[in-house]
Amino acid sequence: MRIAIAGGGLGGLTLARILYQHGIDAVVYEREASRSSRPQGGTLDLHPESGQQALAEAGLADRFRSEARPEGEEHRIVDPTGRTLVHHEPQPGSFSGRPEIDRRALRDLLLDSLPGDTVVWGRRLVAATPRPDGGWELTFHGGHRTGCDILIGADGARSVVRALLADVQLSQVATLVELNISDVDRRHPDLAELVGPGNLWCVGVSQILAAQRLGDGSLRVGISLPADDRPIDTYRSKQALLDMFGGWDSRLTALIEAGDSAPTPRLIEAMPIGTRWSSRPGVTLIGDAAHLMPPVGEGANQAMLDAAELAGRLAANPTDPDSAIRAYEEAMFTRTHPIAEMSARVQAMMLSPTAAEGIIRFFAAGPAEPASAG
Repeated sequence: MRIAIAGGGLGGLTLARILYQHGIDAVVYEREASRSSRPQGGTLDLHPESGQQALAEAGLADRFRSEARPEGEEHRIVDPTGRTLVHHEPQPGSFSGRPEIDRRALRDLLLDSLPGDTVVWGRRLVAATPRPDGGWELTFHGGHRTGCDILIGADGARSVVRALLADVQLSQVATLVELNISDVDRRHPDLAELVGPGNLWCVGVSQILAAQRLGDGSLRVGISLPADDRPIDTYRSKQALLDMFGGWDSRLTALIEAGDSAPTPRLIEAMPIGTRWSSRPGVTLIGDAAHLMPPVGEGANQAMLDAAELAGRLAANPTDPDSAIRAYEEAMFTRTHPIAEMSARVQAMMLSPTAAEGIIRFFAAGPAEPASAG
C-alpha cells in the first residue's frame, strides 16, 4: 500500500508520523525547497482535545511540552485608546490549557520524528490522474512523475487533490496584513511590555491590530480588515495602514511603524460551511484542503486531529483502506461542521462595527477562546 501525502504542513506531517508509529510507510511531497526555505508564521495554541491529542497519539507529547510556552496563553484585549477590555492570565507553568508553540518549532518537532527520506522537498503537485488498475499517477511541477495507491490531500487552501472530490468555490472573508518585529526586548522594550508574553488584540470598528510574542524574541503583528475591493498592493504601505488606524493611540500604532520591512498582505478565504463529497476509492483530504475555515484558532488543531483519526482508521483496517477512508470522512464531516459554523461567527463578530462589545460578551460567556490569526 503506497501512500502519498500531498503537503508537508502540520496535518500532513502528523499523518505521516502516526502512520509510521503503526508501521505504515508514507511519502510526503512538499512544494517548499527545504524546511527553512520560508518563515512558518506565528504561534499556535494547541487544544487538549485536538492538537494535543494528535501529538499524544504521535508519541510526541513530551517533546511538545519541552517546546511549548504556557505563558504564551496570556491574552489582553484593548480598545483604540489602549483601555483594557479583557485580560486573561494563565496559571504559571500550567499545561492544562492551550499552551502556545511556534509553528516553526512544531513543524520541526514533527519533521525530526520522521525518517529522513519521508519528506521529498521541492515537489509541487500539479495533477493526479487515476490509473486503469487503481491508484494514482502524480505529476509535479517540472515534469517529475510517480505513482501511489492512496493519495491524501494535505495541500491546504488551494488544494489540487480537492478537485478530485469536490468542485468548491472559496469565498474571501477578510484581509490579513502581517509584519514582523525582531529582537523586540532590546530594540523596542516599550512594545515588548505592551504585548507581554502572549497575545494582544487592539479592537476597533471593523478592524483589529494584533500582536503575538514568538519564542525567538520577535513579535508578529497582524492587521485584520474586512474583505473589500481594494487592490492587495494597497496594504503593502505602512503609511496607508497608519492612515486606516488614524485616531488610535500612538502606543498601539507603533506596532505598525516598528515593522522590520514592508507589510505582507494576504486574502483570507473559507470554504462553504458543510462542504461534503461522495467518497472515492484511494483518495481523501485533511485539514484546510477538507474544511478551510477563518483563522480563529481551529485550523491547525482540526488538521492534526484529522490526521490522527485517518491514521487510526487506516491502521485498524489495512486490508480495506477505502472502507477506512469512508469511515474517517463521515466522522470528519460531522465533527467539523459545527466548528466551521463557530469559526465563521467569530470571524464576523471580530470584524463587525460592534466587535468590542461582542468580544467582551464572548469571553464572559466562557466558550473556547479563539486564537489570534496565525
